[in-house]
Amino acid sequence: MTLKDMDMHPRLSRRRLLAACVAAPALASLGLASRSARAQDPEIRTLDLDWMDTARQRPVPVRLYLPAAATPARPAPLVVFSHGIGGSRRGYSYLGSHFASEGFASLHLQHVGSDRSLWGAGNLLALVGRLQDAAQEAEAIARVHDLRFAISQALSGEFGSRLDGQRVVAAGHSYGANTTLLASGAQVVREGRALDLREPRIRAAIVISAPPFYGESALGPILAPVRVPSLHISATEDVIRIPGYYSGPEDRVAVFDAIGSPRKTLALFTGGSHSMFTDRAGTGGVLLNGQVKTATKELGAAFLRQVLEGDHTALRSWPQRHAAIVARFVTAG
Repeated sequence: MTLKDMDMHPRLSRRRLLAACVAAPALASLGLASRSARAQDPEIRTLDLDWMDTARQRPVPVRLYLPAAATPARPAPLVVFSHGIGGSRRGYSYLGSHFASEGFASLHLQHVGSDRSLWGAGNLLALVGRLQDAAQEAEAIARVHDLRFAISQALSGEFGSRLDGQRVVAAGHSYGANTTLLASGAQVVREGRALDLREPRIRAAIVISAPPFYGESALGPILAPVRVPSLHISATEDVIRIPGYYSGPEDRVAVFDAIGSPRKTLALFTGGSHSMFTDRAGTGGVLLNGQVKTATKELGAAFLRQVLEGDHTALRSWPQRHAAIVARFVTAG
């Protein structure tokens, strides 16, 4: 597996002074810079929106999967998805389109400091350097501000009347899973103070292949403040292996165990790979890849129905439907 096939763990530097980064910047209300549409399912509107957070002078490109049936009278719940390192707003389309087909709007962010531009021309050492730069503490914080800005912009913008601001869920894969957890209440201590980036509008979290926070061994104090319901998804071969760093599937389970919410669910697939949960086809096994994608999107929608609508039916039946590829399923609360 190459470097590009996986997400680099966001190990963050302890040497930076964070006080200036802790407070969330004021979010400007901005119009669209551009919008593009393409041939698509008539039940789903798929739009690329190019937003700019002028308070930070940082672009926040997004792709919105909007259920065509969403109206001001029946607004859709909103899932805000954060990609892994080196990703883009175009990624995880199998999840975005499925969620929208189930009635949940899905807003996929692109984090410009840690997006696909990292894979530009250059030798291996230059690539590793770019990945390490993208995993610095300032970028991890900026990602949470991207998420917060995108929620505000989505709810106040052109399609805001079709979105339900009372039912917002954060989701992400790998580095994006860490972003999701920070926005959901995870706290680390820097310079003697807790770094609290919790976004109060988030009602629940979907966490896919989360690395341990900042390489720290004591996850309990970091993740105990996460009190929203959470869904954790991984696989027995969900391994991150790059020069100088290794993280195995036991780390994904440790994150789940340390979460403070009494309402949490873990699904661990048999086999697979870390990049299997992206749009990449074949990684983790051609047959298994498709099976896991199907099971993952169904599980995500079932979790959304449980936490947002109080409907437990699909989540209860999910383990039996996918028993052949599930190594472990745990639910509490």
